[in-house]
Amino acid sequence: MRQAWVMKLKPGMEAEYKRRHDEIWPELADLIRSQGIRTYSIYRHGLLLFAYLERETAPDPDAPIEPIVWRWWESMAPLMETNPDFSPVQEPVEEMFHIE
Repeated sequence: MRQAWVMKLKPGMEAEYKRRHDEIWPELADLIRSQGIRTYSIYRHGLLLFAYLERETAPDPDAPIEPIVWRWWESMAPLMETNPDFSPVQEPVEEMFHIE
């Protein structure tokens, strides 16, 4: 399964956003892998972030958010647009083309 969405950085936060992802918490990376995510990339164009991942199965929409994810989101909130609970504002994007 492929998923993609866009998010937005706050002005001037580009370098700090990159630095934090270069130093991603090992336990968060382990959690991502344990959830069947094979590849996960985030690209930046100006302040717009484009996230793309491939996973083995669809995520369970009823599964609770892991505590480490909440901590990561809270730590990233000063850098990007977030919802009141610190989760990033994510807008899904529609796949228009794919080839393998």
